[in-house]
Amino acid sequence: MTDSKYFTTTKKGEIFELKAELNSDKKEKKKEAVKKVIASMTVGKDVSALFPDVVNCMQTDNLELKKLVYLYLMNYAKSQPDMAIMAVNTFVKDCEDPNPLIRALAVRTMGCIRVDKITEYLCEPLRKCLKDEDPYVRKTAAVCVAKLHDINAQLVEDQGFLDTLKDLISDSNPMVVANAVAALSEIAESHPSSNLLDLNPQSINKLLTALNECTEWGQIFILDCLANYMPKDDREAQSICERVTPRLSHANSAVVLSAVKVLMKFMEMLSKDLDYYGTLLKKLAPPLVTLLSAEPELQYVALRNINLIVQKRPEILKHEMKVFFVKYNDPIYVKLEKLDIMIRLASQANIAQVLAELKEYATEVDVDFVRKAVRAIGRCAIKVEQSAERCVSTLLDLIQTKVNYVVQEAIVVIKDIFRKYPNKYESVIATLCENLDSLDEPEARAAMIWIVGEYAERIDNADELLESFLEGFHDESTQLQLLTAIVKLFLKKPTETQELVQQVLSLATQDSDNPDLRDRGYIYWRLLSTDPVAAKEVVLAEKPLISEETDLIEPTLLDELICYIGTLASVYHKPPSAFVEGGRGVVHKSLPPRTASSESAESPETAPTGAPPGEQPDVIPAQGDLLGDLLNLDLGPPVSGPPLATSSVQMGAVDLLGGGLDSLIGGTNFVAPPTAAVPANLGAPIGSGLSDLFDLTSGVGTLSGSYVAPKAVWLPAMKAKGLEISGTFTRQVGSISMDLQLTNKALQVMTDFAIQFNRNSFGLAPAAPLQVHAPLSPNQTVEISLPLSTVGSVMKMEPLNNLQVAVKNNIDVFYFSTLYPLHILFVEDGKMDRQMFLATWKDIPNENEAQFQIRDCPLNAEAASSKLQSSNIFTVAKRNVEGQDMLYQSLKLTNGIWVLAELRIQPGNPSCTLSLKCRAPEVSQHVYQAYETILKN
Repeated sequence: MTDSKYFTTTKKGEIFELKAELNSDKKEKKKEAVKKVIASMTVGKDVSALFPDVVNCMQTDNLELKKLVYLYLMNYAKSQPDMAIMAVNTFVKDCEDPNPLIRALAVRTMGCIRVDKITEYLCEPLRKCLKDEDPYVRKTAAVCVAKLHDINAQLVEDQGFLDTLKDLISDSNPMVVANAVAALSEIAESHPSSNLLDLNPQSINKLLTALNECTEWGQIFILDCLANYMPKDDREAQSICERVTPRLSHANSAVVLSAVKVLMKFMEMLSKDLDYYGTLLKKLAPPLVTLLSAEPELQYVALRNINLIVQKRPEILKHEMKVFFVKYNDPIYVKLEKLDIMIRLASQANIAQVLAELKEYATEVDVDFVRKAVRAIGRCAIKVEQSAERCVSTLLDLIQTKVNYVVQEAIVVIKDIFRKYPNKYESVIATLCENLDSLDEPEARAAMIWIVGEYAERIDNADELLESFLEGFHDESTQLQLLTAIVKLFLKKPTETQELVQQVLSLATQDSDNPDLRDRGYIYWRLLSTDPVAAKEVVLAEKPLISEETDLIEPTLLDELICYIGTLASVYHKPPSAFVEGGRGVVHKSLPPRTASSESAESPETAPTGAPPGEQPDVIPAQGDLLGDLLNLDLGPPVSGPPLATSSVQMGAVDLLGGGLDSLIGGTNFVAPPTAAVPANLGAPIGSGLSDLFDLTSGVGTLSGSYVAPKAVWLPAMKAKGLEISGTFTRQVGSISMDLQLTNKALQVMTDFAIQFNRNSFGLAPAAPLQVHAPLSPNQTVEISLPLSTVGSVMKMEPLNNLQVAVKNNIDVFYFSTLYPLHILFVEDGKMDRQMFLATWKDIPNENEAQFQIRDCPLNAEAASSKLQSSNIFTVAKRNVEGQDMLYQSLKLTNGIWVLAELRIQPGNPSCTLSLKCRAPEVSQHVYQAYETILKN
């Protein structure tokens, strides 16, 4: 008889009877009773009253009964925490049972009972199980640590379980290794700042050894962990790739995709000239093709991942076009995805095949699919120039079918073909005009209106055609297009169309409620009435050719998504921060920088080490840097004075980026990039705020103040999803500011700006929030002066004047670093008196003296002295020795360090000698650079 009998009871006094049975002396009766209790619990009855009686049944050798009791415990421990403590002794005893299955069962159940009171009792048994001689117990205990960490993270850290977990990575049993990696990855996700998975070549070797022997899910954990590792050079990357490649032939598609992710990442570091690189490309194709023979849902996931792979490295699947041909029984979502990949792979070699296939699809019954197929023919024409003619004739054949939606879609793509190949295929316009009456979709009507306006001089009855559209102008969703087309027509045939243009302009300006339409109408009206020649230049200007691929994923986002192959992000084509709520577990990842040998035009991610001085060093968070989900922070500006109530959170002077930038950037995982010399071009001052409005700084400040370098680009738009940041540093009347110029080169509005600095050598920090008062629209530039203080956290940087900055907006958080010129830190009270100067010079040991040559500086002593004084380098004394002018100078940094200088100038000699003495000799080099910058500008 089956266990279904336990679910059929309808007795009234059930609980009382079960209680009696649970306390029976007969083992079989006890077991039956526990089964009945579990059955009642499963169907949702409350059997918590039986807690003490069920717990008494734990003292048994019968494994089946023990499992049932443990199941009951897990369910009710939360609602009966005081009772659950009664079970602790049995757990502790079971953890020392001779049977490893019971030991593992006990430790697994302990991890599932999420009651704070019990957790401290679990530490001792868990510690024993982590060092158990049986690997089954050890692997169960490893997962238990992650569960315990979720309940009480502090306890796990204090008890040293994390170190034990790290030791398990070196375990002899591959399953224990896999579970240890899984547990550490889980913990690391919830604590992005911790560097738990401290991967090095030795531990990577152990993981690769375990990879061959553990279960498929264990392999996935290990592969995902490998993907977070940053090999030190291309040789190490190649050796890891060689050992991961066999996983491509695994039966489980998740293992295959995880292996593909590791290989795609590490290929970044391999030179394209290597034989191995070519071999790897060949090996990647078959497993991806095999994934397409699975059921449709898996095919879809595979296709979404392949879409990313093809955008990054089309050469992998360039010979596999046929597998993406659509089958008659494919679901629509698979068909559309295959179509997308076909176009990405289309090239001169396979275009004939592709076009024949697409023409076939255009006669299918599914409307969405047909539309996409027609659009695909147009995209092929734009992508492969040699095929344009065949594509156009194919589209004309489709227009002859007179199927409404096919005709409309064809007209939309032909408009794009005209834009790509001007003056080549205009002979087809007559055919298009025949189908005017059937157009009822806004996009197709707009395309047709554009064609008529653009080629009005070739269409005899262009005015009649446009007039026919004008009749229903108020219901027309293509009013803007129609207005522009009629103005174009007027500029080409002014005598015949004067009435038409007046009609459309008065409709647009007087009868319309649409502000965009009115504005455009007024602009055209004024242009035409004041300067017809200018109007012609504006309206009939040369149009830029359209690009081949308009729907490619932006390169920075693509690189991030490649790091998420095989996860939900690769199906959505969005980074996790876009769909994971809250900050937990979201890691911003990026591909490793290309090695010098494989540096190529298509991968400008990192500058080579010897970057010229004009290039800014950049900050690239390391692969393992678990940044957390910074995007979801509701970053209002830090408020001084009473905090402003915002709709979501009340924000005081809040730590903008959660864990603080020091944990993000200065952490052990941080990979500092190659840094350059101080750029000579650091920026011009921009006044900000009221003081500037009323010109309160006139006569002081920069006019007589320290030298300000011109602005330099600190964060190029391609690295910051369209946000470009240029800037410089200024010092005016004792206050330092960072003058920024923010330019939006993206297609969306940017808002919610905030800024934070990492700890740095002189404690520079923003003294106020980053105030961008209005949203930054596309192609708009705004200039901001950000006041800085020197009371922030201090950490010695390399080089000393390196400043690492994070800027956040509504799109993402971006990082860059820049070098500030040291003279912005020279304070106004830096003049020593003579006696003090002499005593200090003698007091500083000679080994602290550094000497430098400043070349090409043809200034006399007077000019040099006054130039330096405006940047707070003060001349204490001056004398002439053997025809040489000697200037003795002092300056003081914001942190109280004094620097003494002797500047020797030989009249007529363009070079001068600078000797510097300081108790902190590491600043001398930067002070010399400041001298050189000030004297030469």
